[in-house]
Amino acid sequence: VQGTGGSSAVSKCSAAARGYIQDRFLRLLAGRRRRRAPLIHRGYYVRARAVDHCVQDFLLKTQSHPRTQVLSLGAGFDSLYFRLKDVGLLHHTVVYEVDFPNVVCQKATLIKRMEELSALVGDTVGEGLGAITFSGEDYKLLGVDLSELSELGKALEEAGLDNEIPTLFIAEVVLTYMENSRSDALIQWAAERFPRACFLLYEQVHPEDPFGRVMQQHFSQLNSALHSLAQYPDCEAQQRRFLGRGWTECSVMDMNEFFTSCIPEDEQQRVQALEPFDEYEEWHLKCSHYFVLTASKGMEPSWTPLLPSVTVPHQAGPVGMAGSVPAAVCASLSGIPGLRRYGHRSVLIKPDVILTTGGFGEENGQHCRLRNFHVLSKHAGCWKAGCVTRKHPDKRWGERLYHTVSCVSDSLALVVGGRMSPSSAGLGMLWLKFPKTYNASDPDDIAVELVNLQPAAEPATFRWRHSTTEVTFKGEQYLFVYGGRSALEPVLGDWYFLHTRELSNTVIAVEGPVPESRHSHSACSWEGGVLIAGGLGAAEQPLGSVFLLRELEHGFWWQAVETYPPLIPRYSHTAHVHEGKLLLVGGVWFHASSVPGITVIDLMTGLCLDYVINVEHLEWPLMLHNHSSVFLPNEKVLLVIGGGGNCFSFGTHLNPEPVSLSLSSILTSH
Repeated sequence: VQGTGGSSAVSKCSAAARGYIQDRFLRLLAGRRRRRAPLIHRGYYVRARAVDHCVQDFLLKTQSHPRTQVLSLGAGFDSLYFRLKDVGLLHHTVVYEVDFPNVVCQKATLIKRMEELSALVGDTVGEGLGAITFSGEDYKLLGVDLSELSELGKALEEAGLDNEIPTLFIAEVVLTYMENSRSDALIQWAAERFPRACFLLYEQVHPEDPFGRVMQQHFSQLNSALHSLAQYPDCEAQQRRFLGRGWTECSVMDMNEFFTSCIPEDEQQRVQALEPFDEYEEWHLKCSHYFVLTASKGMEPSWTPLLPSVTVPHQAGPVGMAGSVPAAVCASLSGIPGLRRYGHRSVLIKPDVILTTGGFGEENGQHCRLRNFHVLSKHAGCWKAGCVTRKHPDKRWGERLYHTVSCVSDSLALVVGGRMSPSSAGLGMLWLKFPKTYNASDPDDIAVELVNLQPAAEPATFRWRHSTTEVTFKGEQYLFVYGGRSALEPVLGDWYFLHTRELSNTVIAVEGPVPESRHSHSACSWEGGVLIAGGLGAAEQPLGSVFLLRELEHGFWWQAVETYPPLIPRYSHTAHVHEGKLLLVGGVWFHASSVPGITVIDLMTGLCLDYVINVEHLEWPLMLHNHSSVFLPNEKVLLVIGGGGNCFSFGTHLNPEPVSLSLSSILTSH
């Protein structure tokens, strides 16, 4: 548990070094320096921002009181006191920090050794009395085990804590490491002992969804299990926990809601532009698995720092599910490492042959951007996998992620865009040539040739997380390249028509209400046009709009598709059309109460139904984002290949094997 404190100090320090948070004291307290990934920086930024937001609100609301106090539980190497003192916010406030005796000793030694820190504290008095390890006029460090309430109370009394004045308790990922009976007792003790008090809690939530399972497993492996989760699995349970233990007011929000509604828009944009970033799914999932809670009692005026500065639609309440879809592992495809990947593409190149290319995954026991292509072929009712032989293997492929692959004939597919790293320019186009005939029983037998292209349409293709869809105009075939993002533009809203034969960019008139810019959306061919659904919009917010680009006499027309009830905004899903129904598979949304399963939109009536995926037969968490899926209409089966991602600091999760989802019950019952 102490190790988690040291590790989080290093992460905060790295975030400060990159300009996410302004804090010159972290580097003095963190000890070792290590540069963390942009995803970690964002995660620690929103955590620091939430704590600061609530602490400063408390100090502001209580500034008319002659004396106030802050009690930070399990403070570790946090720099809160030094930051507040430095900017003059502690005129009449004493800060008490409690942690394990050895942690507090290390911190006290650091402070005494560093002039920059000791100068802010000033003279020290009365140290070494019982649990008091360090004692300045407005700063006390106490070495006590939080789970021993009688010892804690005694030590605080000796250090001069006053039960009668306004007090803020802070517990930043602390209580969850204690047994529930002890943390509950601490929450109740604080409410009973202090007539005018506030409590700030920041910790994890939603243990049972796929990301939550990876998160729990990580902390268990560190030997620091998260105890709160089983009893208090969601924000509502945490709220009831406080209201049932003596606190009269309590508000709570997850970090997606906090980021969107409590951080000003210009500050959101500043943070989003600090580093090249392309891990939106994991960022939003991390934020939906942490919450900030504030509880208070006896406070006049009432303390409510978690009031949104802007109103955002609250994603409360469970999603109504119309039924469930069974998931089953494809037994014949288990144990093939090349299928463990994300950000890849899978496409049917023949009725029973699927080509999977690109992405990030597992190769020779290492995690890396993948060069190998894989073929799945169905022979005698059974799927087999093989690694593709590539003619002229060279740099042309470029280890790409988030590209598109479109089959234009029985021996040709066009690869458009994709990227290597998010800071590099996007990649251009390639032809993939494969044989017209092949031996279905031996997928290893298929060879694919890569052919480089330098056509006039090149600017259209330097993008990723876009879509490329076949359309027909005046009997001619085109590929419609839409949206996505590039190294320069975080979100694109433009489009191009590529003539399939010549790959030249053709100007075709498009009228009607233009969809808002987006990437990570879905696009399907339908009746000669294109159906665009969802995606991530300009402010990194999921979109719930559906548009149909339909052919008219002189060009195309954008038409909004109304859905009832409205489609829950999502992105990073896949989509298929079957008999007038649009099927959306997985993705990421902000509804933390459940993960997206299958959504069926009836394109005639607009009726929109959500189905949960029943994963009871899977032994591992099924992450349905950054996956690929192929719909097999004859069997009404969806084959999901790959998916997953880098789960914050909890490790990379790759769905270990392809999964088949049987849709026969939901497609016939409509």
